[in-house]
Amino acid sequence: MNILFICTGNTCRSPMAQALLEKMAEEKGLDIRVTSAGIFALDGEEASHNAIEVLKAEGIDLSNHRARLLHRDLVEEADLILTMSKSHKDAILSKYHFLEGKVFTLKEYAYGKEEDIADPFGGDLESYKRTKEEIKEALRQLTIDNEQF
Repeated sequence: MNILFICTGNTCRSPMAQALLEKMAEEKGLDIRVTSAGIFALDGEEASHNAIEVLKAEGIDLSNHRARLLHRDLVEEADLILTMSKSHKDAILSKYHFLEGKVFTLKEYAYGKEEDIADPFGGDLESYKRTKEEIKEALRQLTIDNEQF
């Protein structure tokens, strides 16, 4: 299964989700491929410093991450697209109507509630920690409680 995480700039939330799920998948022996992109990403931009810092506590090195802009090939390759906010989901579906039923907010897919993951961009380290935990908890819900992967 190919999973694609989407946020705005692909420097905070979606790369954190990608890295966290890759680690969980490896630990659980799940056969999934995880990627990420941003609706307004600047190709090649590094992950935010605070995103890199909060993932160090998880034993994850995000320093090599480079942002990439969402494009048609990425969405066509994905079996499941998980966005960090409803506005990301709406933007994708307005451009790629054929993805209906394949695009969900992360919390919608995990909990059945269409809610946003808080955007820590520009915030302090604590806001990044809270966002990381919010993402991690939703991913735990998917990988432990559900057989969706």
